[in-house]
Amino acid sequence: MQLFKQSYILFLIWCISCSPPKTIYDNSGSFTIKKNINELISLSGLDANMGIKIVSLETGKTLYSLNSKKLLMPASNIKLYTCAAALEELGSDYRFKTIVLQNGNNLILKGGGDPNLTIDQLDSLVKITIKNIDDVDTLFVDESLLDSFHYGQGWMWDEGSTKYSAPISAITINKNCVDFFVKPGKTGEKAIIDFYPRTKYIKIDNSSLTVKDTIDFEKFRIDRDWAGRTNHFNVSGNILYKSSIDTFQRNIFDPVLFCGTIFKEQLNNYGINVKNIVTIKQVGNASPIAIHTSAPLLHSAYDMMHESDNLTAELFTKILAVNDTTTGNWKDGLQKIKTLLADSSDIDTSLLQIADGSGFSRYNLSSANHIVKFLSYMYTSKHKDDFIFTLAGDGSKSTLKNRLKFANSKIRAKTGHLSGVSCLSGYIYSDKYGPLAFSILMNGFTGKAKPYQRLQDKIINLFLHD
Repeated sequence: MQLFKQSYILFLIWCISCSPPKTIYDNSGSFTIKKNINELISLSGLDANMGIKIVSLETGKTLYSLNSKKLLMPASNIKLYTCAAALEELGSDYRFKTIVLQNGNNLILKGGGDPNLTIDQLDSLVKITIKNIDDVDTLFVDESLLDSFHYGQGWMWDEGSTKYSAPISAITINKNCVDFFVKPGKTGEKAIIDFYPRTKYIKIDNSSLTVKDTIDFEKFRIDRDWAGRTNHFNVSGNILYKSSIDTFQRNIFDPVLFCGTIFKEQLNNYGINVKNIVTIKQVGNASPIAIHTSAPLLHSAYDMMHESDNLTAELFTKILAVNDTTTGNWKDGLQKIKTLLADSSDIDTSLLQIADGSGFSRYNLSSANHIVKFLSYMYTSKHKDDFIFTLAGDGSKSTLKNRLKFANSKIRAKTGHLSGVSCLSGYIYSDKYGPLAFSILMNGFTGKAKPYQRLQDKIINLFLHD
């Protein structure tokens, strides 16, 4: 009798381990895989809304599904849609052009939506420009390729000066950010601040303090007066006297005037006087005198996916809408993305919500099922190789750095992160199960994302080390 009781208790424990945890409402898949993943979720003790789907790309069979049709915030997993749409609609060899035009003693700097235009590249345009003009009456900065809405729908008003919320514009320089290089001064004195690009467009108020220890230590901060819509940066807090040089990236207000000011200052450096700067929406009669052509779009897409660069994603989105009669804008660009989802993957786009191209907006809603259906399509697309090339691998210099270190290059994926949101979607190359498409969406938790990322990694590792 005692043996029977013990056997019965063990049987109950086994049944419980096979049962879905409390976060699961719709759970299916291969018995063993389902049991193993449910155990991982239960043992983690994590409390979040989860949507997971894992599908064989060879057979189409669903190996695991958990709330896969539930709409959740995908965060930067939205970039999967944006990247694919850019490759399909614009092409991997699409080039962005930044043009300088001349009309008498006036210059026009016309933006082409290049997300990676650098200070040095702008200076190269200046070197060509000065061969054609001695003095400039008015420098017009033209952002007419795209509309003048610089911030996406649902972007949080208090995101402030972070690089993630850099304003979106047709003319972009240094990611519409200023880089601050900080090192300690002498004890009791201010931190030493340098910045790039060197421009009078910004002002800095430094009230920081170099200290010997962490007693009454105040966190070091660099904040732009975003509420006042200015480019006044306040440096505050403490820095330890033994600290090494650190870099802070902060966005700027009015990216069009920012780029125009830098261009003017570069002209000044070569002895060309510029009387006025004006931002405009349309170029009149003028002749091009200098053109910078970017690297192929694929390079920008790679950086966007590896670094999760919001600015590039939003520029791609707006440029998708550009034609002979339409200025680039979010509404039409997002519609292009939705059309791709509907036509390619048979996704009912009335059941999802895409508010921006980067995933920065909390208005975005998609499901693990949507993402896996789309990834399955891209695996058969003529742009498959380019698309997978843009995705981060295990341990790479990307948002997957320090994750899945022993995956042996058998994963390509995109992360997604907002406060209370952690996601991972992409492809697994499993020796046992073959190529897989997967999506893991986790929402609604408090605290740090690390435990949720560890759970995601454990789920992935089930397919890599079986």
